[in-house]
This record gives sequence, C-alpha cells and structure tokens, in this order.
Amino acid sequence: MAIACCLLAMATARAEHVLYDADGRRLEVSVSPRFPVDSRQQITHWAEQLAHSLTLVYGHWPRQRWAIEVETASGSADDPIPWAQVSRGDTDRVSFYVVTNTHTDALAREWTGYHEVSHLLLPYRGWGDTWFSEGLASYYQNLIQARAGLITEQDMWQRLHAGFVRGRDDTRFDGLSLISVNRQMRRNGGYMRVYWSGAWYFLAADLRLRQRSGGSYGLDNALRDLNDCCGEDALSVPEIIHQLDAASKQSVFSELYTQLRNATQMPDHVPLFAELGITIAGDDVVLSDSGAAAQRRRQFLQSTAL
Repeated sequence: MAIACCLLAMATARAEHVLYDADGRRLEVSVSPRFPVDSRQQITHWAEQLAHSLTLVYGHWPRQRWAIEVETASGSADDPIPWAQVSRGDTDRVSFYVVTNTHTDALAREWTGYHEVSHLLLPYRGWGDTWFSEGLASYYQNLIQARAGLITEQDMWQRLHAGFVRGRDDTRFDGLSLISVNRQMRRNGGYMRVYWSGAWYFLAADLRLRQRSGGSYGLDNALRDLNDCCGEDALSVPEIIHQLDAASKQSVFSELYTQLRNATQMPDHVPLFAELGITIAGDDVVLSDSGAAAQRRRQFLQSTAL
C-alpha cells in the first residue's frame, strides 16, 4: 500500500507530516517539539507504520481526514505508551503519550498503537456497549500486526489466546450479563471480561462469515461495506450491527450480539480455535500444518477485502 508523504513547518515549531493513502485520504501526524530531533523522526516513522497497518484491513483509511498526535510522557521504558485515546469529531484524532526516551523498536512492539488505530474501523461514538468497540480493537490489533509482518502467525494466535484466558480468568462477575458488567466497568472493574468477550465476538463473526462464503467474505469486507455506507456518520452499536448484517446479507452479527451481551460468563474460545486447526498445550497454542482448518486459519493473515 503506497502512502505519500510531505512535511509542513508549523508556526508552533511542531513538526507535522501529512500522509495520503492510495485513495487520497489524508493523515496529519504531529509530534511534540519536546522530543529530541532524532526521537521525533523515529516516532514519525512509527506513526507511518501504524497508518500502513490500518490499510491492511480494506485498503484505505476509514476517514477522509484523521490525525495522530504524539505528546511526551514520563514513565518507564517498559511501558513506552502509558496513555492513549481516540477523540471523534470532524477529524478523528488518535493521541499518544509516549515516554521521552523510547526507541522505535519498543514502539513497534507495543500493542497499544495498533489497538487505538483499530478503533477507527467503526463509526462509533461511545454510546454504551463498550465491549463492542474495545473488542474490535483487541481483535484487530493482533491481525494487523501479523499482516504487516511485525509478528508471526504463531505470535498472533498466542496473543489472542492469552487475551481470551485473561478474560476467562476474570471471574469476579460470573453470573452477571456482559452488558451489566460493561455498564459498571469503570466503577467496579471487569475490563478483561469486557474487552476479551468483545474480541471473541469478532473472531466468531469473522470465522462464520469466512466459512459460509468459502473464504471469499469476512469481517474485513463487512467493515469496508460499513465504511462505504456510514464512515462519516455517528452510529450506536445496534445501528452498526444492523448495517453489518445488511452488508453481509446475513444475521451473523445480530445473532452473536444477542447471545453475547446476555452471556453470564466469558465464552470459550477453544472450539473456535479448533475450527482453525489450533490446539492448546499448557499455555501454548499449537498450529496444525495441514488440512482444511489450517488453510482457513492462514487466510486470516490476508484481508478478504483486498
């Protein structure tokens, strides 16, 4: 995916890089002048990597214009991005707070960047059902890193497995519906149950779509169609699900939505993995080398929409 780049000099001495994807969509990358010059260059390169990874879903960025802003933060090199957030508006903005002396290699390995940009795949504005948007970002943060060649296929499924286990082990609210835990999450906790239940939802939907289409249509296609119809809109989760079902001409998303939001514990991911030729040995995933399930699994490394 070719991304064109130019550099603008800002009156505030903040360096701003303007990138364009193949469709002419515009990204503005600004890096705080508080970073040393060489760090600014490294951080800008990292932002370009994030932007490229997002095009590996359906070929272009979700918005006609968006921005990545990077500010300095204090903290440990072990946690190079202590805070990040997405702000929606006429121009969607992804803001990162990065430890000053962080090296590019550490940023490239950090999942946070890929998680945050993945949020932009939904025209969602934060009206309830946090599990839905956080689940999509938790799912795609792994897919797009693998598609960009930053992690291996083994790493991708291992990280998803580890996330699902964290969700499963967050048992404090077993017996309560997911939507109930979601509504009380900021006060009572339950983040792992909420986030990874959502990731399970999107893996299950992706798998069903791919199976029913013989691998020609998946979640990538449904998100592209959603973006084509509603990328500039502000939608609630039920409205998004209606559009996803309409795009796929199936009721996969609404059926799973009803099932999951009323679920009283984290769904089991092992049966989904089994359909992809993945077994679990201790804490490790084992990928089969041959057979239809292994072939289906490897297809996740490529977008069905490209």
